[in-house]
Amino acid sequence: MTASQFRLRCVAEQEFVPWARMIADTYGMDRSEEELADQRAATDLARTLAVFDEGEPVAGASVYSRMLTVPGGVLPVAGVASVGVAPTHRRRGILTSMMRAQLTDLYEQRREPIAALRPSEAGIYGRYGYGPATVGNRMRCDRRAMRFRPDTDFGEGIVRLKHAVQARPLLERIYDRVRTASVGWPDRQMAHWAVRLADCPHRRGTATSFRFAVHQERDGRATGYAIYRHSSAPDGLGGGAGVVEVAELAACSRQAYAALWRFLAGIDLVTWIDYEGAVDESLPYLLVDPRAVQGAPVDRLWLRPVDVDKALAGRSYSLPLDLVLDVRDDFCPWNGGRHRLQAEAGSAICEPTTAPADIRLTAAELGAAFLGGTTLTALAAAGLIEELRRGALSLASTAFRGEREPWYPGGWAFPLY
Repeated sequence: MTASQFRLRCVAEQEFVPWARMIADTYGMDRSEEELADQRAATDLARTLAVFDEGEPVAGASVYSRMLTVPGGVLPVAGVASVGVAPTHRRRGILTSMMRAQLTDLYEQRREPIAALRPSEAGIYGRYGYGPATVGNRMRCDRRAMRFRPDTDFGEGIVRLKHAVQARPLLERIYDRVRTASVGWPDRQMAHWAVRLADCPHRRGTATSFRFAVHQERDGRATGYAIYRHSSAPDGLGGGAGVVEVAELAACSRQAYAALWRFLAGIDLVTWIDYEGAVDESLPYLLVDPRAVQGAPVDRLWLRPVDVDKALAGRSYSLPLDLVLDVRDDFCPWNGGRHRLQAEAGSAICEPTTAPADIRLTAAELGAAFLGGTTLTALAAAGLIEELRRGALSLASTAFRGEREPWYPGGWAFPLY
């Protein structure tokens, strides 16, 4: 049977639990009652699709409406998650039918101009117009070699450990301050925080529960936090080495950032500190020996423009621009054609045009470059972008870039964490 022979529709209330368990099963995961309740609170059933076979859900995908920090401000974003097809129903075009229905609805209802997701497999979503927009930096820090430079400014604040109930309101306030100035960070509502901080024992393995370290200034203001666990890793000698796994770190100032890392590096009985941060993370530059931090890049947030004109007009650019983009979008044909992008003084306009094109590219390349991380020149060097007017590519690539590398601080699923 092909995708057209199955029924695709929104999930009803009584269908949510079997739908969520089916999605979890496609990822080889279990869901506790607590996790199901948290997921339900964060899920809009009117934007949650399922494919049914004889009344049973066999595939699904959800959209979570969020606000995403982009260069120059914030934009509504359709956070796509809980995408899965049961192993019994793969290779029948079901995923393609869900992606097409989802993106068509976003466009026809004039909802979010961009969509974003965290793919479990990087080779899947390019064919649907998504491009890798942020890169995470998987860092392993040798705690014993983490000596801070003598001129490091730690400020006058202190780091205190808090219980989860005490910590949460502080975390929420700090996160909101940091995310509005951090490209790639989404907002978090109450339901999203509940999922982010969920700490079910069956998901920890041999690791401990979360610890919450909060940085406070002398006047009591909370200006940073680190969420972490203790675990262990084989030491190669038949034993285990202590590991601190940092799930998330946010700081409102460079002093708070340095103080939190000094705290983490001072935890006893620890050999390694693991953390996924930004490509241009500041930590190595605070250390006498930057090689105490070893990193490996990994793609994280993937973006695709749902409405090219609204998306490109919704961010700012680092240089004045007036160029025409010839966009190919086979999956969302309404985006195809030439678009004139004009930008200056923090504002931008983008609209269809019949003028000659300066650059030719696909929606996936626009998605990759949208947050200012992946450069247009790098994509052109791979043969993915064609320059049609001399000098246009270099100008556009520079204009799309931001001051810092964009990155996404969340966990496994973009909209929930």
